[in-house]
Amino acid sequence: MSAADFYTGLIPDVYTALRGAIFEAGRYLDFVEQTGQPALELGCGDDGPFLELVRLGFDIDGIDSSQDMLDRCHARAAAENLRITTYRQLMQHLKLPRTYRSIYLAGPTFNLLPDDDAAMQALQGIAGHLQKGGAAMMPLWIPCPTAMEDIGRAREATVVGGATARYTVESEEYDDARRTRRTHTLYELETGSTVERVRREWIIHWHTPEGFTELAHAAGLEVTYGDLDPDSDEFTAYLTRAESGVSAAAS
Repeated sequence: MSAADFYTGLIPDVYTALRGAIFEAGRYLDFVEQTGQPALELGCGDDGPFLELVRLGFDIDGIDSSQDMLDRCHARAAAENLRITTYRQLMQHLKLPRTYRSIYLAGPTFNLLPDDDAAMQALQGIAGHLQKGGAAMMPLWIPCPTAMEDIGRAREATVVGGATARYTVESEEYDDARRTRRTHTLYELETGSTVERVRREWIIHWHTPEGFTELAHAAGLEVTYGDLDPDSDEFTAYLTRAESGVSAAAS
């Protein structure tokens, strides 16, 4: 299941109440200030750094694979009288009308691409939309298996109106050889005697620094890393176009 399929039809209040992380704008703001504009956020969703950078007057576009997410993003922007430019596209099929000085992903969104082929296509798209002298910032993550005691145990939150939102991991397959974690989840929204249920398969595909470097080079990109901590499951890659050059895919 693609990220677009995952978010489409998902109960909005449940996702908002139970999402695992909200990524603060600070590090992305610093990156764009240092690297330059225009900027592009891949996987902008309905919230987070994208809208914050718009509020600050940055020249920034956003893409997301989910129309539901983009609709909520535009609704939030309209409520604040903000003008935004977004595109509904898969990250691995990137084709936009201009190129960018800064491209970034908020959090390890790149891990939602299900395999190395999709990752390579996305990297090629980034290379084709990155201006000479520009850079892309890509947080990456190597997940652990979900703890056995957390499988089958619901996590709850109260949403607007007093309804109860629940998120449950029902089962999971963790494949170290394929670098893939496939998690089967249940989202519920209980309002009085009525319960809405939506099941989703959540696929995380990860990369080691060595493997990601090989992919980046094959896509025409040079890669450097922030501080690599061998005890951490998170690291950040910074990508630039190789000196040989990658012609812009956008027209």
